[in-house]
Amino acid sequence: MPQQPRDTVHTYDFIVVGSGAGGGPLAANLALAGHRVLVLEAGDDHACPYYSIPIMQAFASEDPDMAWSFFVRHWDDTAAQREDAKFVEARDGVLYPRGSALGGSTTVNALITLFPQGKEWDRLVETTGDAGWGVEAMRERFRRMESWQGADAEPLPGETPAERDAKAAHGRDGWLGTTRAAPALARREPKFLDIIGAVERTARDRFGIPDDVPLPRDPNAADTPPDFQGMGFVPIAVRDGQRNGSRERLLDVRRQVGDRLTIRMNTLVTRVLFEGDRAVGVAYREQRHAYGASSGKSCRLCPDPADESRQQDSGQEEFTERAAYARQEVVLAGGTYNTPQLLMLSGIGPRAELERLGVPVRVDAPGVGRNLHDRYEVSVVAELDEDYRLFEGASLDVPTEGQHRDALISEWDADHGGPYSTNGLLATVIAGSSVSDGDSDLMLLVLPVDFHGYYPGYSTDGGKARDRLAVVVLKGHTRNRGGLLTLRSADPAEPPEMAFRYFSEGSEGWEEDLQGVVDGMRIARDVIAHAADAGVKGELIPGPEFTTDDQLKDWVRGQSWGHHACGTARIGADDDPLAVLDGDFRVRGVEGLRVVDASVFPDIPGLFIASAVYLVGEKASEAMLAEYGTVRPA
Repeated sequence: MPQQPRDTVHTYDFIVVGSGAGGGPLAANLALAGHRVLVLEAGDDHACPYYSIPIMQAFASEDPDMAWSFFVRHWDDTAAQREDAKFVEARDGVLYPRGSALGGSTTVNALITLFPQGKEWDRLVETTGDAGWGVEAMRERFRRMESWQGADAEPLPGETPAERDAKAAHGRDGWLGTTRAAPALARREPKFLDIIGAVERTARDRFGIPDDVPLPRDPNAADTPPDFQGMGFVPIAVRDGQRNGSRERLLDVRRQVGDRLTIRMNTLVTRVLFEGDRAVGVAYREQRHAYGASSGKSCRLCPDPADESRQQDSGQEEFTERAAYARQEVVLAGGTYNTPQLLMLSGIGPRAELERLGVPVRVDAPGVGRNLHDRYEVSVVAELDEDYRLFEGASLDVPTEGQHRDALISEWDADHGGPYSTNGLLATVIAGSSVSDGDSDLMLLVLPVDFHGYYPGYSTDGGKARDRLAVVVLKGHTRNRGGLLTLRSADPAEPPEMAFRYFSEGSEGWEEDLQGVVDGMRIARDVIAHAADAGVKGELIPGPEFTTDDQLKDWVRGQSWGHHACGTARIGADDDPLAVLDGDFRVRGVEGLRVVDASVFPDIPGLFIASAVYLVGEKASEAMLAEYGTVRPA
C-alpha cells in the first residue's frame, strides 16, 4: 500500500494495537495523562451474558464473537501429537482460544487474578539493571490497580481482623475489581462442603498445617510468601457480580477524557509503517471477522444475520486498507501470537524466515517467534455417586430469548449474586513440587464439572454430566523454552504456526517439568481420596490403571495442555542476540516501536499470567510517561 500523506489521515500521539491486559491499561494511562491515543482492536465490543456472568467463562472462550480459535501443535512428531484426545486432525492442532474483542483475552479468561510472586521478577532486574522490575515494585503496582471487594482470610492466631487486613495490604481504590467466591455459596450444596473439606484435610496432612491456622488463606495477601504451601481461595476479576477487566478500564477512561482516547474496533492491523528506521504508524483493514482464526459465525445469544451471508460468500468480503499515524510511538499489544506475526510482516524477524516469504528485511531479529512457552496442565477427573443437587433443573447455560430462565440464572439476573457470580472454582491447593526452585510451582484448582482441556465443544460438554469432580493441576515456573512461532504466509489474515515442542522435543529442563506435573497429580489424587464424603465412585481421567510415575508421565506427555502462552518477543540484555526488546519494551533496531503484552516475558511469571500482563501495562505506562510527560489538554 502506498504510504498516504500525513495530512490526509488522522494522526495521534500514540497508537496501541490491541486492547487486552497489556494494551488496555497502557492506552488508558496515556490518555489520562493528556495524550491523544488510538486503540485498534480486531474484534468488536461484545457485551453479552457470556462475557459478564462469571460462571459462563468457558462459554466465553468459545463465543465466536469474543474468541479466536487458534489450533496449535504440542508436538512436531505427528504420531505423538495424535495420542492427544484433544487433537483435531482437520485443523492439525489442539484448540487454543484467545480473546478477540474489546478487552482482548481478559474477555474470555477464567478471571483468576493472582499476584505473580516469583523469581522471574528478580531475573528481569538482573537482566535489565532496573529495580522497577523487582517484586516490591510490582506489588505496589498491583496494589494501585486493585479494588479488593472480597472477604479477607480469617486472622491467624494472635491477629485481629484489622491486623490481618493491614498485613494483606490489598488495594481498595484501583480500577480492577477483585473478589473471591462468597463462602456462604458453598453451603448451598452439601457435596461442595465435603469437597472443600477434602481440600482442607489434604493441605493440613501434606503440609503439617495446625488446626488453629484457619484455611483457606489468601494467595494475594502481601505477607503470603512465594513458597507458601496450603489451601487457598481463588481471587477473581469480578466487580459486583460481573466480570471486569481491560474493557471496563478503557470504556471508563474514554468517558473521562472524550476524544483523547479513540477506540476503533473490527480493525485488523496488517503491518507497521516506517519512515527510515522510525515507526510512524500502521496499516489496517476495517473488516469484521477479518482474521483467519475467526469462525465467521456469531454468538448464539445474539446472532447476526450478516454472519450467515458472510459465510456463504466464502470470505469474499471486500476491504480497504487504510493508515493511521503516530507522532510519538506505535505500541504492539496483540499478544503472544499476533505481536510476533506483526513484527515479521513489518520486516522485523529472522532473516531467513522473512526472505522465505518475500518480506523485505528491516531488522534481522532472530528472537522474534522464539522462546514460545507455557505452563503445563492436566486434570484428574472423578465420578460421584449422584448429581449435585444445586444443579437440579438448571441448564448451566444462558437461555436465548423466549427460553425458560431457571432459578440460578434468575438469581443472577436479580442482583448479580448467587452461584453464577463466581467462576466455579471451589478451592485451590498451592504447593511446591519435588523439582521446585524454592517458589511454589503447583496450583491445583478444584471444580464441580468435567474439564479436561480445550477442544471444540468443551464448554458445552463440561456441564453435561452433573456428577463430576475435576482437579486441574497447573505446573508453573516451567523450564521448557523450545517452542517456536513461524509465519505460514505473508498474508496478515492467516494465523501463524505455533509449535510448543512439549517435553522431550523442547529445551533443557523438560524432565523436571514432567516430574512436577506428576507430583501435582499425586496431590490431586489425595484430594479425591479425601472426598469420600462427597460420594466419589472412582477416577475417570486418567483412570486407576495409571499408577506408577512412568505410567503417569507417559499419560501426561500425551494429554497435557496450556493456556498462558508467552515469550515470543522477549526482553533481554544488550548483548543477547535473541533479545527482541530492551527493559523499557522498545523494539531493538528501530525507533518509536514498543511491545507491551505477554510476549515480552523471558520466563513465564507466577502461576496465572493475566495479572502479570496487567502489571506490564502499568510499568510500560510509567516508562513512556517518564519520557513523554503529562500534557495539558488543549
